[in-house]
Amino acid sequence: MKTIKYQIDDGIATITFDEPDSPVNTMCLQWQDDLSEVTAQVVKDKAALKGIILASAKSTFFAGADLKAVMRLTPADAPKAYAEIEHVKKNFRTLETLGIPVASCLNGTALGGGWEVALVGHYRVAVDDRKTQFGLPEVTLGLLPGASGVTKMTRHLGLVGAQPYLVEGKTFGSRQALELGLVHELVVDASELRGEALSWIAANPAAQHPWDAKDYKIPGGTPANPKIAAALSVAPAMLKKQTRGLYPAPEAIMACMAEGALVDLETAYRIESRYLAKLMTGANAKAMINTFFFNMNAVKSGQSRPQTVPRFRPAKVGVLGAGMMGAGIAYAQASKGIATVLKDVSREKAEAGKAHSSKLTAPRVEKGRMTTSEQSALLSRIAATDQVAELAGCDLIIEAVFERRDLKAKVTQEAEPLLAPGGFFASNTSTLPISSLATASDKPEKFIGIHFFSPVDKMKLVEIIRGRDTGDETVAKAFDYVQALGKIPIVVNDARGFYTSRTFGTFVMEGAAMLGEGIPAAAIENAGLQAGMPVGPLAVLDETALSLSVHVLDQTRTDFTAEGKTYTATPGELLVERMVKELKRLGRAAGGGFYDYPCEPGAKKHLWPELKPLFEKPGAAWDINELKDRLLYRQAVETARCLSEGVLTTVHDANIGSIFGIGFPAWTGGAMQFIYGMGVDAFIARCDELAQKFGPGFALTDVVKDAIRRHQPVY
Repeated sequence: MKTIKYQIDDGIATITFDEPDSPVNTMCLQWQDDLSEVTAQVVKDKAALKGIILASAKSTFFAGADLKAVMRLTPADAPKAYAEIEHVKKNFRTLETLGIPVASCLNGTALGGGWEVALVGHYRVAVDDRKTQFGLPEVTLGLLPGASGVTKMTRHLGLVGAQPYLVEGKTFGSRQALELGLVHELVVDASELRGEALSWIAANPAAQHPWDAKDYKIPGGTPANPKIAAALSVAPAMLKKQTRGLYPAPEAIMACMAEGALVDLETAYRIESRYLAKLMTGANAKAMINTFFFNMNAVKSGQSRPQTVPRFRPAKVGVLGAGMMGAGIAYAQASKGIATVLKDVSREKAEAGKAHSSKLTAPRVEKGRMTTSEQSALLSRIAATDQVAELAGCDLIIEAVFERRDLKAKVTQEAEPLLAPGGFFASNTSTLPISSLATASDKPEKFIGIHFFSPVDKMKLVEIIRGRDTGDETVAKAFDYVQALGKIPIVVNDARGFYTSRTFGTFVMEGAAMLGEGIPAAAIENAGLQAGMPVGPLAVLDETALSLSVHVLDQTRTDFTAEGKTYTATPGELLVERMVKELKRLGRAAGGGFYDYPCEPGAKKHLWPELKPLFEKPGAAWDINELKDRLLYRQAVETARCLSEGVLTTVHDANIGSIFGIGFPAWTGGAMQFIYGMGVDAFIARCDELAQKFGPGFALTDVVKDAIRRHQPVY
């Protein structure tokens, strides 16, 4: 056996998981073969055994499934996948029902398949370590826990009790596991695990799982119980409201729980295996595994970070501008222990920006999640000032002032000389090219874009923009700074709108263009929601301010003129310009845009009634699926263009950036995975159809097509 070590001492069989050349144990094919072999050996040795101990030679207990193998599956592999899942569970069941006590010694984290391995033990003892995590987060990757996880957790906790840990994929630590009865004992150090297991084995020679007892009943009852039946009758509708029918895994898990609770264990296992085989050979699981596992790991491990630069953590950071963005950045820094200087033109404005952190922390103090002393310590890290001299010695200064070139140049030249030796300067601009802003800097190699998203305290993504002259050291330091804030960095090259703002703009302007074609506003908004976007394009335009979009349009025209070129506005941009300049509808902050916002307490926003007579054309033909395609394909096309132009350099930055930055639907796996998931040829063919009907926004050049194919991941 290559991944499992087997040893018998004084009647105790120890099965130690130790996958070679891997930092963790996984359910790879070799492990599955080894599990069969060790199970057969245990059966042979049964007469000589008093107990079995499951242990790990790694720093964690067990990591779970081999996800690269899952990525290679096709729908035709479903029968084979089903058989493999059933075989693993047959081995688990054999070990559990030999009449010999089995103890799992959990020296560290056990997630997914790893927790299912742990559940083989009748008794589970774990190290009391805050870093340890247990649970079944498969749903977050489009899968379900099919190696007995759904069946066992439902029988341990009941249909209602198990729901958060299966349908939502919530994980839990050692102490919560003890409270739930999923772990039976905690020890201070891993060296104590075996001793506790041996003591338990000696005291429980006839151990079995609860459901193997004749008097066992599922906690809370089965679906035949009226209370459970009532809850189950509304659960699918509630789930559909959350998933919009775009995520098959939560629905499959809920069905598996309910169906499995009505039958015997072996039948429940088969139900579980069938659901898992269908999910793991389907497109949605591949999309989510690709992005939320492989792509996210690529980002977190720093694959887009220059590798030769030492790790960096700033001690003091200056923020210029205490408005919504500046105040949000100050809070993000202070909450992670970074001393912050928040500067504005007046002390009052700077203090108002600091008060934002007080406002954000107040609810946490009220709910007992933060002490008043912790709140005071956080606020003490923010120095609000109107004096530029206070910026002296900052390792980084970020400007978050209004989107005006002259203003940004002024604050850059004013603050940059105060940087500490080796310090660097950043702009939080969302649209203006970094290379042009860097002309105001004396050290363009130490000038970079760090684009936060609003609201800063909630949005995880930060877009790092490398200017034409930005050095590797500056990129690496910016990357480390973003990670120090606990956020997700992507790295892109400079261009107007960078990646996220440019692509986000195609989504909202495609929606505005649809309105200009006479399509009802309600249909446009619903198409966005049904496609999986967080909100419709018109609602987003209102929130970000139509006036801001027009300001960006005017700035773009000015820049093009300065370059001797003429900018041709899109139909969507022209409609938004009309909304602002002719109809005086500037967005939510100004009282209304595409929507009206009643002042009465509890009143909900509603579409501006004048949109119907102004824009809607009763004879306009439209199809909801085509509207959905337009909104998604337009963003995917722009992402592919960014990749072909070198604005984006990796697929992982594209996928993570599209989901966490602009709200591209997670079910797709991101804008590039959306293309790969449906097949490159099918995507190109659909784009050709859309381009013929709706214009060059959907057109793919040969260069773009080549980039799509060249960057396609292979597993």
